[in-house]
Amino acid sequence: MATNRSRGGSHRRHRLALVVLDGTTQFELGIAYEVFGVDRTHLAPDWYDFFLVAGDDGPIRTEAGFVLDTPHRLDALATMDTIVVPATAGDALGSPQFREALCAAHARGARIASICTAAFILAEAGLLEGHRATTHWAHTERLVETYPTVDVYPDVLYVEDGGILTSAGAAAGLDLCLHMVRTDFGSEIANTIARRLVVPPFRDGGQAQFIDAPMPRSDSDGLGPLLDWALGRLGESLTLEDLAREAHVSTRTLVRRFQSTLGTTPLQWLLMQRVRRAQNLLEATDEPVERIASLAGFGTAANLRQHFTKAVGVAPMAYRRTFRCPDEVAV
Repeated sequence: MATNRSRGGSHRRHRLALVVLDGTTQFELGIAYEVFGVDRTHLAPDWYDFFLVAGDDGPIRTEAGFVLDTPHRLDALATMDTIVVPATAGDALGSPQFREALCAAHARGARIASICTAAFILAEAGLLEGHRATTHWAHTERLVETYPTVDVYPDVLYVEDGGILTSAGAAAGLDLCLHMVRTDFGSEIANTIARRLVVPPFRDGGQAQFIDAPMPRSDSDGLGPLLDWALGRLGESLTLEDLAREAHVSTRTLVRRFQSTLGTTPLQWLLMQRVRRAQNLLEATDEPVERIASLAGFGTAANLRQHFTKAVGVAPMAYRRTFRCPDEVAV
């Protein structure tokens, strides 16, 4: 985990750079700024120390022609803990000096993230060689053809591998940014930000980039009531048949609806909601792992540890130690 935060305040705040290049696209730039650049110390006193860094010599013009003025240049990347690179128009890959700065930052342990087609910049720098990565679905074939040593995942929202994070296009960049906040500050703060942005609080990185059918016009025509029903019963042993019965459809129809509207299966969606419930309980309560396993619907502590570790990357108690002050952790 690339963070210099300390709950006790003994370390400097995590330094995060959003790099702008000539031709940077406004949307990807805007979502990264909205998540990381807005002062949220009222939510987390040790919120990111944010820097807008020019990756090219000025003036920096966005794709639409807006001129960006920032006092921070490439030398600032030498002190950053996280560097976020949004997409640029066309095939702009940045200067060799910029790519060298990215490599140097990663070599000393900085976390590097790209949004949408900025994955090509990381690939050109050699940072994705031998790593899993993704980009906008319309450009994944080109990424495979141009950089054959990159392990491209064409149909996911975002990928994290070896301290390097890449996302698919547009809104998937927001999912990636919220994932990083969740990693650094916990799910409660990430969910609070998501609510203020009026977006889903969590979409698993492995979820499909796009779906074959449009979203239903209203909750009454879609899955909304069923999802609410299931969320209120996470502690129960729900099966696919239980979900289908509540939705008044066959199991085959229910699976098809989940795939077409959410890009996942009913049981996989249910599993991720249970993981999220466990995350919240680990952060906000002193309940023992055995009790959390029951409340979240995993049944046993062993099942919780297995599924939680696979989904989050760390064991439940390690997660609790990371996201709670030492004196808050149950002994």
